[in-house]
Amino acid sequence: MATLPNPLPRLASDPSGRSLGLQLPPGRLIGATSGEVVLWHAEQQAGAGSWKALGRTAGRAGLLPVLVDLGGGQGGPEEWGLAPEEMSYPGDHDADETLAAYWSEVAAEEDGEWPGLAAPLTLAADPDTRATEVADGLSEGVPEFKEPHLALVAARRSADIPTALGWSGPANQDEDVARFSAVLRSWEDRFGIRVVALGYDRLALSVAAPPTSRAEAEAIAAEHFAFCSYTVLPGDDDTLASYAEKIIGARAWHFWWD
Repeated sequence: MATLPNPLPRLASDPSGRSLGLQLPPGRLIGATSGEVVLWHAEQQAGAGSWKALGRTAGRAGLLPVLVDLGGGQGGPEEWGLAPEEMSYPGDHDADETLAAYWSEVAAEEDGEWPGLAAPLTLAADPDTRATEVADGLSEGVPEFKEPHLALVAARRSADIPTALGWSGPANQDEDVARFSAVLRSWEDRFGIRVVALGYDRLALSVAAPPTSRAEAEAIAAEHFAFCSYTVLPGDDDTLASYAEKIIGARAWHFWWD
């Protein structure tokens, strides 16, 4: 595959990003385990409006916004062991096949066979506008993301951000996060998701086409269970049906891996 040009190293000599058409606040460049610069993040914690102020111009520079949590118990992204060189390419994986394989590993006999992908849903909002709304909400500080900072990543599409970083959050389930990005690409197309925030082992997505009925939600809940069983069934009394009720109309989806 063709390698995406990475403008981030230019920020070492141009911290404001003016040569890229940006106006960046003070920030830090984060390297992968290979030494390649894969992330810039602002020094100051994100606030309402931070995402909107930078997201559109960053896209023209070949960079995409994401919030990264610097307040988790495992530290910020410089402590996450980012290794994009160890990941495959998301386009080489099929979302249906990937989720079916994960389903076979986590589903109990009573859950039945993999039901297949849910049908696409109608957008209720512009995906990028919804991402801004969700990012602003997370910027206020929530238990899942204690200290979110606005970051920039060189990626073609939001779904590819985890792979471009070589993020290892779901490594206990699968060490190749490109397979998760393949699913996220499919969710971009069917549900208008955007990758909004990453922690050491947490992922938050905005959703511009959420389910509006129980049937739609139950079909998507099966995908969520395969994608991240910890999120769907955190307690003994939880079921796919009870989880499905929680995501009807939800503008954000949250996942975490143990």
